[in-house]
Amino acid sequence: MSVLPTIGFLGAGRIGEPMAQHLLAAGHRVRLYTRRAEVGDRLTAAGAELVDRVGDIADADVVVSCLFSDAQMLEVLPEIVGAMRAETILISHTTGTPTTLSRLDEFAPSGKAAIVDGPFSGTADSARAGRLVVYLGGVPEHVATARQVVRAYADPVITTGARGTAMLMKLLNNLLFATISQVTLRGLAAGRAVGIEDSALLEALAVSAGGSNAGRHIAAVGSPDQYTETVRPFLRKDLAACREVAAEVGVDLSELLAIAYAGPMDLGEISTLENGVVR
Repeated sequence: MSVLPTIGFLGAGRIGEPMAQHLLAAGHRVRLYTRRAEVGDRLTAAGAELVDRVGDIADADVVVSCLFSDAQMLEVLPEIVGAMRAETILISHTTGTPTTLSRLDEFAPSGKAAIVDGPFSGTADSARAGRLVVYLGGVPEHVATARQVVRAYADPVITTGARGTAMLMKLLNNLLFATISQVTLRGLAAGRAVGIEDSALLEALAVSAGGSNAGRHIAAVGSPDQYTETVRPFLRKDLAACREVAAEVGVDLSELLAIAYAGPMDLGEISTLENGVVR
């Protein structure tokens, strides 16, 4: 597109709000739906156009959705998909399952919605800095437009292939992140048992072979307990999605899932193991 696409924006939460701020700063016209008056006030002051109904953001070149879960997507997005113009592209930043993206096609007038799955990796600080990592999967021309939009708040932007592949990549990333987090938290507990303070071990891990992003995040948050409270809701949701996808495609993720569930963070329970797939 030679002219910046107009944006319909949904999901201006802790990460979504700075994303919308970056879109406005980049010169996009942003039509915003939010139920939180204080968020609406801040973003309208920055130049966003506030709408009363969620369906009103569908009349845009690109709709950016930052919802938390598959359940929220299926609650909110059918109205938007049903009202989108044929040329409108939906970028879904939710980490969920490819099946949910396919279910949204039912609500498109043509039977196939122009959806790019764009899950991201990063924190609210990453979003404020414009340094989210965004994965994009979809039809190449749709992905090209999505890249133009998300580069306002993302660096790097990684293209993964067909629609749904970005979601699968993000789920694998989060499965590995959960396993590394559990192992790191066990390591910190072992350190305390032999008299090493968490802060000292985390400082050492930050520059040593045993370090990881999980360790750096724990240090940044301030304590293992605070870290657990911060990431647990997201990892619980994403591990459940991993289990669902593994069952659908018949991929054996049992060993990784066993590690992810067996640690200091309570991320749920494994009830049975069937044909190598965790249920």
